[in-house]
Amino acid sequence: MFARTFRRFAVGTLAGALAVTAIPAGAQDADQSARIRKLEAEVSALQRKVFPGGSGRFFEPEITAPQQNQPATNTVTTSALTDVLARLDALESQLQRLTAQYEEGSNTVRLLQERVDALEAGGAGPAAIPQPASGSVQPSGPLPVSANQQPSTPAPAAQPSPQRLAAVQQITKPQTGDTGDDEYSYGFRLWDAGFFPEAQQQLTMFVEQYPNHSRASFGRNLLGRAYLDDGKPSEAAPWFLKNYQENKNGARAGDSLLYLAEAMIALNDTSRACIALAEFSETYPALAAGRLQNEYQANRGKVSCS
Repeated sequence: MFARTFRRFAVGTLAGALAVTAIPAGAQDADQSARIRKLEAEVSALQRKVFPGGSGRFFEPEITAPQQNQPATNTVTTSALTDVLARLDALESQLQRLTAQYEEGSNTVRLLQERVDALEAGGAGPAAIPQPASGSVQPSGPLPVSANQQPSTPAPAAQPSPQRLAAVQQITKPQTGDTGDDEYSYGFRLWDAGFFPEAQQQLTMFVEQYPNHSRASFGRNLLGRAYLDDGKPSEAAPWFLKNYQENKNGARAGDSLLYLAEAMIALNDTSRACIALAEFSETYPALAAGRLQNEYQANRGKVSCS
């Protein structure tokens, strides 16, 4: 509709111009032709200005096919998104590699630092106390225990008397539904009643069958105490050390380190007893000033540490 109106306007304008300029027909032919061409040029210019890029109908189609070799807009957007996602994946992979390298490097530095500290101490650091590895103890210095000693399994005891058997049978095993906790609690009851060889057997079975139980730290520590209370500090020390090194944040790791010092005192190894006491006070200051204060002070009073 607008195109028709515009054409009528253009034609009317052209007709008016022709009427004005057509008075002396013969003498002004050349001048009229020039003016007509000028008006036509002006009309064409006006059409291009009002309808830029206009076709023969003065309007461009609202939907046009994409030109050859010209990617569609959604293709460009998809390609850009794919590129961004690929770059994010690459960055995540690189970050994972860097994190792994950092953790490996930190672990290596920590191990080196421990070795340097042990060397600076003349081989008398915690690394020189019996070292448990994969369930075994590997001493790195002269010790009053066997060089290849492992946390021991109780040897078969002599045939107990009927009276002892009857007394042990009076101690019942709990039945709470948590088998691991029941096994530990039974070992505790045997130890608490003074049946140390029986407690050693029971607790050894517990720590071997339930190494990841919530009571594992309790079990290893109590097994060491069952040996220590039975007058066997050389068998007790590896279990105390293992419990401390297995998980220094364990529920009874601090207790084991303090009892390790007590075992070293019983073995007349003052040097390692002092090392264990110093490590205990530095690592577990709250225990040294709280729950285990009496035991700590008692052990400190048994040795002279520089």
